[in-house]
Amino acid sequence: MAETQTDVLVIGGGNAAFCAALTARDAGLDVTVLERAPFDERGGNSRFTAGMVRCVYESMDDILKLMPDLTDDEKKNVDFGTYTREDFFDDMARMTQHQANPDLVELLVNSSLETALWMRSKGIRFIPGYGRQAFKVDGKFKFWGGLTLEVSGGGPGLVDYHTNAAKRAGIVIHYETRASSLIAENGAVVGANVRRGRETFPIRAKAVVVATGGFEANPEWRTRYLGPGWDLSKVRGTRFNTGDGIRMALDVGASPYGHWSGCHAVGWDRNAPEFGDLAVGDNFQKHSYPFGIMVNATGQRFVDEGADFRNYTYAKYGGVILSQPGQFAWQIFDSKVLKYLRDEYRIRQVTKVTANTLEELAGKLDDVDPKGFLKEIEEYNRSIRTDIPFNPTVKDGRCATGLKVPKTNWANPIDTPPFEAYAVTCGITFTFGGLRINTAAQVIDTEGAEIPGLFAAGELVGGLFYFNYPGGTGLMSGAVFGRIAGSSAARAARGQN
Repeated sequence: MAETQTDVLVIGGGNAAFCAALTARDAGLDVTVLERAPFDERGGNSRFTAGMVRCVYESMDDILKLMPDLTDDEKKNVDFGTYTREDFFDDMARMTQHQANPDLVELLVNSSLETALWMRSKGIRFIPGYGRQAFKVDGKFKFWGGLTLEVSGGGPGLVDYHTNAAKRAGIVIHYETRASSLIAENGAVVGANVRRGRETFPIRAKAVVVATGGFEANPEWRTRYLGPGWDLSKVRGTRFNTGDGIRMALDVGASPYGHWSGCHAVGWDRNAPEFGDLAVGDNFQKHSYPFGIMVNATGQRFVDEGADFRNYTYAKYGGVILSQPGQFAWQIFDSKVLKYLRDEYRIRQVTKVTANTLEELAGKLDDVDPKGFLKEIEEYNRSIRTDIPFNPTVKDGRCATGLKVPKTNWANPIDTPPFEAYAVTCGITFTFGGLRINTAAQVIDTEGAEIPGLFAAGELVGGLFYFNYPGGTGLMSGAVFGRIAGSSAARAARGQN
C-alpha cells in the first residue's frame, strides 16, 4: 500500500481504542483504527473479560438509567445498594496503597457514571452481574463489593457493540495491521509506520492515540520487569499484547510511569493453555476461594482467603500462587458452600477432583503432600469461630484464628462430603507499568513536556494501579481515558491544542 492519510489514527482494537475512536469521530474527524489481530481474534484483552464495569451509582434512578430494561420483579427483589464517589475513591486508595496518581483517579471516579451512560448511548447494553457479584439471601438478590454492571454478552459482547458502533459511524478498521514505529517530525508525532503481511507503509495522521494494552503477553518483558518466574505464568487474554504501544512511545521520548514491577494476575486453571481461549473466555479463572481454602504443594495454606471481598483480592493472589512451590495451588471446598461457587467452576475444561473423605481427597491432589494437607485441614477446622454466623454478602467476621495464616471472613469447617478441589496457577491479565499522561491523556516525555500529537489510553497508561486493583476498574478506566484521548486528539487534529 502507498502512504495514506487520516485525521486521527488509533492504534489498538479494544475497549479503550474504540472509545477514543468513537469520540474523535463524534467530533467530525476521519478516524482510522489499526488492529494487530485478525478479525476472529479482535478486541485485545477486552474480548476476554467478563464485561464487569465499575462506576459510581448513588440511587435506583442511576441504576435505571444504566439498565432501563430491568423487570418489575428485578426492581422489587434486587438490592443493588449504592456505590458513591467516596466509596470509589476509598477503594482506589486502599487497593493501590495510596500510590495512584490523584489527578487520574479523580478523573476516573468523577467521570465513571457519565462514561457508562455514554457507552449505553453507543449501543452497549448493561445487565446486572448476578452470577458474579450477587448472592440470593431470603429470596432477594443482594449485590456486594460495589460492582453491579455487566455488559450483555461479556467481553465478546462489548467488542461486538464497539465494532458495530464504529461501522455505523464510518470509522475505518484495518485488521492484521501492526504499527511498528511512530513517525515523529520536529518533536511531534505525525503518524505511524505500519506492517500488514509483508507490506510496510506509513499512515500519516494529525494526531495518534496508542491503546495497545500492556506487555503481559511478552515473556521476556515479564521477566525483565516483573521478575524471575513470571515467564512461567499463563496469559489470561490476547497473545498480541506484547508492549508495542509502550515501546513505540518510549522510542520517541515518552516517560515511563507507574508500577512497572506490578500486574493484575489471578488464580487460573492449572492446565489452561498458554494464552486465552476465546471459546472459554474468562472461565479458566477460579474466584470463589473466599468460601474455601487454598493449599500449596506442602499441603499448607499460604494466604488469607477471606481477607476481603473477592473483587478486592483476586487481582493480587495470582502472583502469590506463582510464588508457591511448583507455581500452583489447590482450592478446597466442601458441600456446604458448593452452591456459592461461580459459574466458571462448572465448565468442561476444568482441573477438578472430588472425594467422599478427606483422606481420599488428599490422595487425589496431584503434587501435594497428603500428610501435610490432612494436618493443615485438621488445624484449620479446629480454629474456626463457629459461634459467628456465616453470611456470604458481607464481611461476616467468621474467622479462623490462632493459625500461622489466619482467615478473616467466611471460614467454614471443611468436614461435609462430597469434597471438591480445583487446581490453579497464575494467570496474568495486564501489567501496571506504562506511559505517563496528563489529564488530557497527552503523553508526557522524559523532560516533563507534552509530546505534540501523541495520546494514550487503556492498560498502557501508568500511574493508576499499584499492587492491586478493584474489580471492574480496567474497562471503566479504558473507557474514561479513551474518551479523553479521543477528544484531545480531535482538538489536536484541528490545531486547537
